[in-house]
Amino acid sequence: MDELDSAIIRLLQSDARLSNRELARRLGIAPSTCLERVRALTRRGVIRGYHAEIDPVALNRGVQAMVSVQVRPLSRAVIDSFKASAAKMPEVLSVFVLAGGDDFLLHVGVSDLDALHAFLLDRLSKRREIAGFRTSVIFQQVSNPVPTMLPERAAER
Repeated sequence: MDELDSAIIRLLQSDARLSNRELARRLGIAPSTCLERVRALTRRGVIRGYHAEIDPVALNRGVQAMVSVQVRPLSRAVIDSFKASAAKMPEVLSVFVLAGGDDFLLHVGVSDLDALHAFLLDRLSKRREIAGFRTSVIFQQVSNPVPTMLPERAAER
C-alpha cells in the first residue's frame, strides 16, 4: 500500500458514500485511476465492504455491555458450538474468541438494565458449557473512525 491507497481508505472510512468522481476530485487524480485503485484494494481484501453506522439507541439498544465468558470442557467442539450459538443471539452484537483467562468476549446491546439482567440469567447462565462469566457495562464508547496502516516492523523488512 502506498500513500494514495492510504488516502483512499481514509476518505472511504470517513464517508463510504463518496462517488468515484468525488473521491478522485478530493485526491487530485483521474476518476479512472481512482476506480482502478479502489478495485485493486477490494481484490486484495483491504476493502471488505461498505457499511452504514447505526445509532444503537435508535435500535432500542441503549445499554451495552462486554461479557467475558469461560466455557468447559475447553475443546474445539465446545468453542465452535458456543461461538455459533452466541452469534445467533439477538442481543449479541459481536463475538470475540480469546486466549487467556477468558474464552469469549461478547459485545451485547439491549434496551435497559433489566433486559441485560434477563439475558445473563435466562440465556447465558442456563448453558451447560458456561463455567462462568463477568459483565462490564459500557458507559461510553469512543472509536477510531479511520484506522490507518501501521508501519512494518524493521525485522519483517
